[in-house]
Amino acid sequence: MGARLTRSDFQWVYTDEPHTTRRKEMLQKYPQIKQLMGHDWRIAIQVVVTVLIQITMAILVRDLPWKFVWLLTYIISGTLNHSLSISFHEIGHNLAFGNHRPIANRILGYIANLPLCIPSSVTFKKYHIDHHKFQGDDMLDPDLPTYFEAWLFQSRIGKVVYIAAQPLLYSVRPLLRVPKPVTLLEVINLVIELAFDATIMYFLGRKSFVYLFFGTALGLGLHPISGHFLSEHYIFVDGFETYSYYGPFNYITYNVGYHNEHHDFPNIPGYLLPKLKKIAPDYYDNLPCHHSWIKVIFDFIFDPKLGPKARIRRSMRSDALKANNAIDLKSKSKVNEVLHDNFDNNNNNTHLSKEERKLLHKKKSSGKSNEVSSLEITNGDHSKME
Repeated sequence: MGARLTRSDFQWVYTDEPHTTRRKEMLQKYPQIKQLMGHDWRIAIQVVVTVLIQITMAILVRDLPWKFVWLLTYIISGTLNHSLSISFHEIGHNLAFGNHRPIANRILGYIANLPLCIPSSVTFKKYHIDHHKFQGDDMLDPDLPTYFEAWLFQSRIGKVVYIAAQPLLYSVRPLLRVPKPVTLLEVINLVIELAFDATIMYFLGRKSFVYLFFGTALGLGLHPISGHFLSEHYIFVDGFETYSYYGPFNYITYNVGYHNEHHDFPNIPGYLLPKLKKIAPDYYDNLPCHHSWIKVIFDFIFDPKLGPKARIRRSMRSDALKANNAIDLKSKSKVNEVLHDNFDNNNNNTHLSKEERKLLHKKKSSGKSNEVSSLEITNGDHSKME
């Protein structure tokens, strides 16, 4: 159990994330994809039903023996609270009510947050958008493990602790990597959550609160659904940094397993991502994918090549922002201007060397790219290749 990770460092690349290019190609080839973009009211229905089940269960467990409380906490509350935490993903992209109804999306986020007992819906949205914009960026992607995590959790036992600690790490990591000031919406989220927690404790008691709170702590830790934390971007097949999962847990997790599809088109609701895959099978059927989150967890622990360092890192976007004195993410207009000038208008810049890119960023001019040899693609247990 003490075997250590054989990977000595993160995998560094000098190409941009693949989803922007693929999105443009797919829209040209399959313009009907635009019909899938929008919002889906079924997200709100699933959220409300799940919250009502959790409150009902909290009422039912208050008089049960502790051993049954803990059993139900792990099996039922862990599953449903993890599902609700993933609903933040849909709500954060305004996919429940659409971009034209931001208040409705926020209120749904507050409702979904209630059984988790920890205020997180607003904070999740604030940082998750950066994960899409800066995927894999060494400085700016809040989803990347810190260097301390990579050093600390290298053994098999360490990787077990790493998975169990995901609720804590997932919450603290963005604050350490890309800290942002607390907003009024987060304060409102906190007040609502504290009021709900106090209500549960006063009217239902400790067992009900334990059922809900530890449903979050255990459900987002060593739990089968937690395989999605690992399956999405850890390197299971060399040369690929985003993976989809096509398995039964998608039914209760808003199809978050369709992760390549989501990163390609984050404005398509999860319910419709299977349709996207059917429209463009030539883009997805040949990509490595997962079919079992439980197997993902098992392989992550026992495969010496897998661990916190099994992630792709890049620095083009943070280099561009630093070169233009725009690294302060609070200045959204300047950040977007720099990224538009250096990436959107000239996508080939992402293939230049670091020195060449810095020179181009400073001049704000475009240039032709140098070819970069493609990464070797290897097959494995998790791949689905043709």
